[in-house]
Amino acid sequence: MLNAPELAHMGQGNLSEALGIALVEAGPDRVVATMPVDHRTRQPFGLLHGGASVALAETVASIGAWLNVDRETQAAVGLEINANHLKGKRDGTVTATATPVHRGKTTQVWSIAIADESGALVCLSRCTLAVVTRK
Repeated sequence: MLNAPELAHMGQGNLSEALGIALVEAGPDRVVATMPVDHRTRQPFGLLHGGASVALAETVASIGAWLNVDRETQAAVGLEINANHLKGKRDGTVTATATPVHRGKTTQVWSIAIADESGALVCLSRCTLAVVTRK
């Protein structure tokens, strides 16, 4: 499990910072992050952009996969992601919770539920990551 300073550091200087993604919890069995629905994450019609939801989903899945490999010799990289956008959202905050479905030697599959403040599903995603040797 990562501590609070490690969680904060992971979101600095990358897409997470640009989208306002904040890691809440990160362990090998569960990763949780929040993202605001605001000018950074809305599409032109005022709704949460599907691409922002996918970026949030891949962020939490990637961190989870990274916590399940030998970080000295391996890395986890995105191979495929899908998302079902189930409910529109105009403002507030969404929370993504990623849990592993499969943790193999060469691939991992993570399920990501993105919910609004009331717990209603906004997006359901699945991300497959390849486990590769670090160069």
